[in-house]
Amino acid sequence: MSWLLKFVKEGQPYLAATLLQFGYAGSAIIAKFALNHGMSHFTFAVYRNAFATIVFAPFALLLERKIRPRMTLSIFMKIMLLGLVEPVIDQNLYYTGLRYTTATFATAMCNVLPALTFLLAWILRLERVNIKRIASQAKIVGTIATFGGAMIMTLIGGPTIGLPWTRHHVNIPSSTSTSSVSTHELQPIKGALFIAAGCICWAGFYNLQAITLKTYPAALSLTCFICSSGALQGAVLTLVAERGNTSIWAIQWNTKLLSYVYSGMVTSGVGYYVSGLIMKEKGPVFVTAFNPLNMIIVAILGSFILSEQLNLGRVLGGAIIAIGLYLVIWGKSKDEKLSKSISSEEAHQSELVEKEIPATSNTSNQANTGDEVV
Repeated sequence: MSWLLKFVKEGQPYLAATLLQFGYAGSAIIAKFALNHGMSHFTFAVYRNAFATIVFAPFALLLERKIRPRMTLSIFMKIMLLGLVEPVIDQNLYYTGLRYTTATFATAMCNVLPALTFLLAWILRLERVNIKRIASQAKIVGTIATFGGAMIMTLIGGPTIGLPWTRHHVNIPSSTSTSSVSTHELQPIKGALFIAAGCICWAGFYNLQAITLKTYPAALSLTCFICSSGALQGAVLTLVAERGNTSIWAIQWNTKLLSYVYSGMVTSGVGYYVSGLIMKEKGPVFVTAFNPLNMIIVAILGSFILSEQLNLGRVLGGAIIAIGLYLVIWGKSKDEKLSKSISSEEAHQSELVEKEIPATSNTSNQANTGDEVV
């Protein structure tokens, strides 16, 4: 039973990171549908973080009342910066880009996130990188492979692969495949620039969150503070950017409310909290390494639920992404074993030093006693 408990404990970060991608996939689809029906991305960023704060604050007050550190000016400034970088800047940039593109395109663009996070973590020394070691080489190659596989899924089509559950499906012409009317004409280049800028902020957010958790380990409380500060700063931005337009604040029982609640609960609340827990053990690069799974999840679920056809490009890209993920995870595991062995050696050496010090002091005492007798 001990090996089973060890297996479950070691597998928790992998399962949690995978489940996060299912939540993110649903959020992109729901948000795109609401944006096409007139939702403001400014109020969306405000309401989703406000809902997350309202739902998770009672749990944070109750469950972390004994482990919550004292608030300092340094921690407060980091929380305000975290609330500005992701809930305000990143979300507004991302959903502006999503308005100009499609959910699939936006999801594909977000696959630059692992590479950006890895680069920033390398610069900030949050990620151990030694080019001469095979583990570091595997992480670098794996990061490049996940990005390349995502681009293959996006840019390369190829012949359609007939699956049993999609073989009898009648394809709908592309002109009528999206029935919702977008408020903006699709502009992929413009949308891609917004999404890429948002991913830079998102990568910075993950690294800053990992740094903050070292001095403020109460992950659930930190999540609530990030969401609340993001909601407040986002409200100020919205009042300035949409001044005089009070209609965007209206809440009705429609897809806009669904997007507020779902994205607030899953993407902001659960997403920030679970990613924080994973970062404590694995670091920010591990969390974002699973991001390319988002496209695979959308492709698989789309083939079952929507009877969407799979083509050779998607299958090939998915296989390359799987290989890249394996290389990153393998490299991380080797680094963890190395760090553990180094820690154990340092602990062993400190024990030897502590044993030598009393022995040396006893020898000197005996010598002094002998001198006094003589």
